[in-house]
Parts: sequence; C-alpha cells; structure tokens
Amino acid sequence: MTVLGDIWTVDAHAGGEPARVVIGGVPEPPGASVAEKARWVERHYDQLRRRLLQEPRGSPAANANLIVRATNPRAEAGFVVMEQSEYPPMSGSNVLCVAKVLLECGMIARGKELTNFFLEAPGGLVEVAAETPQGRVGRIGVRNVASLPLALDQKVSVPGLGEVMVDICYGGMIHVIAEVDQLGVKIEPARAQELARLGEAIRLATLAQAPQRHPLQTNLVGPTISYLVDPSPTSLADQVGVAVVSAGTTSSARVLAGVLDRSPCGTAICARMAALWAKGRLGVGDRLRSQGILGTVFTGEILEETELAARPAIVPAISGQAYITGYSHLVLDPQDPFRDGFRLNDIWPSEES
Repeated sequence: MTVLGDIWTVDAHAGGEPARVVIGGVPEPPGASVAEKARWVERHYDQLRRRLLQEPRGSPAANANLIVRATNPRAEAGFVVMEQSEYPPMSGSNVLCVAKVLLECGMIARGKELTNFFLEAPGGLVEVAAETPQGRVGRIGVRNVASLPLALDQKVSVPGLGEVMVDICYGGMIHVIAEVDQLGVKIEPARAQELARLGEAIRLATLAQAPQRHPLQTNLVGPTISYLVDPSPTSLADQVGVAVVSAGTTSSARVLAGVLDRSPCGTAICARMAALWAKGRLGVGDRLRSQGILGTVFTGEILEETELAARPAIVPAISGQAYITGYSHLVLDPQDPFRDGFRLNDIWPSEES
C-alpha cells in the first residue's frame, strides 16, 4: 500500500489529549478483524504513524486514529489507534475523539437525545452512548473491553527510587500503577517533567522484573504505559491520576522519559478500577471520578463482573467529552526529505546512546 497523495483528518482532543482522526486518503488495510488490520499497518505501513505523529506535522503528545471498515457486523466502524510507541488495543481519549468526529461529520447518524452505536477497536467491540440533544454532541460514554488485574502489590526495584509497590492491570492497555505517596511527588503541572521521568522509570523496571501478558491476546506484553495516582479526593474527583506514555525509540535513541497523557486517561481508570475491585475497594455499580494533570475529569464505572480465560475480570465504562479543534488536508510530497517525519531530542524525550 503506497500513499503519496493527500490525507484528510479531523483534529480533536478529549480532556486535553490530542487525537488526529484520519477520515480519508488512506486505502483500507487488509485483515479479517480490526486487530489484524492494526497489525498489518504496524508491520507494513508504519510510516503513516510517523507522518501523522512526528514533526513537522505532529508532536510528542500526539495520537492518531485510522478509521477502517468494521469486521464485526454489530459495529458501525472500526478504528486503528496509533501512538508514539505502540498500536494499543484500546484508548479512552482516542475513542472519545473518534466517536465525536464520526457523529459531528455525519458518518454516523445522530439521534435526538441519545445516540447508541458500537465501534470495533483492535482490542474488541466497544459500545458508545453519546448525548446528542438537538443534534449536538455532548458527553460520551463508552462500555470498554473487559479489564482485569494481572499482578497486584508487586514490588519492583527502580533505579534512583528503590523499591516501589505497584499493581499491573489491563484496561485496554497494560498499565503499571503506582501511588505517588511512595515517590515523594505531587501530581501537578509544575512537576510534569519529573512525573514523566518517574513514570517511565517505573515502567521500564516493571517490564524488566515483572512482565505481564494478556491471558487471551498473548501478543500483548507489558506494561507499555504507567499510571501515577494520588488517591486523595479533590473537589472535582475521587483521585488524581496521570498516565505516562513511552515516547518510543529509534535505532539510535534511548528513551529517558515518557510523555504525560494530557487527559485523565480512560484505559488507566479502567485498569485502576480492576485493581480496586480485586482488592475489595470497589464493586459493581461503583464509580471512580479521576482528575487528570490539566484538571479535566473522566468518570469510570464498573458495570459487571466477568471472566477472561477463567480469570476474574470486570466490564468497565468511562465517560468524558471531546472537542473538535480543526479539519486538516495533509499533503505528502514524494520529494520532501521529511515526508515520513523526524525527531530532535530538544523536545522528544530521548538522547543519543
């Protein structure tokens, strides 16, 4: 598949986390499922991700989503999530942006008050319930893929920190979760760089010492993302949390820090609820409001209990709002030396090894 022409995107954000949604200009990737389509793009057309997310078009915090045809007959559409270091099975902020774009662009018909539909993510089928009073798109709720604890109260040795207690859970991505009281840091914008370095250090240590694999999707090994949590309530939420996304590597670079998820991070909230449920601190019907680094809030809820490969799990939901920020017509000039993107470590968190 060769694309040297034009790509049409809609740019959006949910809770501050930017997402570029590709709605035209890219041929349909092959695959019997959206998961297979995502793997095909990763193996055979990863330059699309680099073109969309790296400079001169992207930034370290950027995400992208390729709208594809669903293979599940219940789904209205499918989407392939592309981030700086991986093609995750699911992403909360990204699915909120995808749903917003599909509704606002008329790709899915809007109801008078509430619009319900299914989308096929690489991780499975998710159900969307969007408030659409008078045709306007408001708050969006998503019934997520099943989430489960993989390892609880795991001790890992982190360089510069010592021993850190973590939970490792799947909420659509494999997260390592650490409460910040043991790290001596607060979750606040002024500490963003420090939080990014701490989160990535914990992730790398956990991946080396206690790697975990999804019980059904055995190609998923992690953690691929970390989640730092302050369980103290605020006036807006039950906790404050920030996810740290690995910025990825190149053949000549070594990651030193991740990039903060600007949103409260939907999959992290689902992973956190799975841990709290397993510890008896949350039950079916309970909600968890989580405030992100920018003060925005996503709400999680445990809908029901289930099993994955005979392991106890939950079916969670998240809700939040997304906003469209622009409509883009991206031009790909075959003679442009930077058509596939580039990175410089003045803003990308890596250095020459």
